[in-house]
Amino acid sequence: MAAPAKSPSTGKQIIDVLAAANKTIVTAESCTGGMIAAALTDIPGSSAAFYGGYVTYANTAKSRMIHVQARLIRDYGAVSNQVARAMADGARNTARADYAVAVTGIAGPDGGSEKKPVGLVYVAVSSELATVVIEHKFGDLGRDGIRKASVGAALDLVLQVLTSDQD
Repeated sequence: MAAPAKSPSTGKQIIDVLAAANKTIVTAESCTGGMIAAALTDIPGSSAAFYGGYVTYANTAKSRMIHVQARLIRDYGAVSNQVARAMADGARNTARADYAVAVTGIAGPDGGSEKKPVGLVYVAVSSELATVVIEHKFGDLGRDGIRKASVGAALDLVLQVLTSDQD
């Protein structure tokens, strides 16, 4: 069972750290459909650090909006480490933001396979220093549960990257 989605305090910490450093973040979301952007913009004062977001649900949107190479999607699938990395890097570069967080996964109830089951989600955070990608296997928590767990995992990873960049 995955941890529940994070409380607004994680989002507030992210906004506070970014605002204090005069840095910005952009989101690139597939299976979460804008929920990460919503979690960040729920924080009063988020405009000091939140640049905006891309909801790149369709594969063509990933390519056209944030320049994910169609070859990566064809060779590895939209739900892959490679595509999550390309989404984060593409969003950060397209928006000219300091950080980007990207999520791609299979929220279900359909779309899973033996190789890529429902609940498989990749979260990536891109900065000028590096791009980190984490694979999550949440299991079949139901569509809403997987999406909420993905938001929590994304916010956690952003906070980890931000605090390690401050060291």
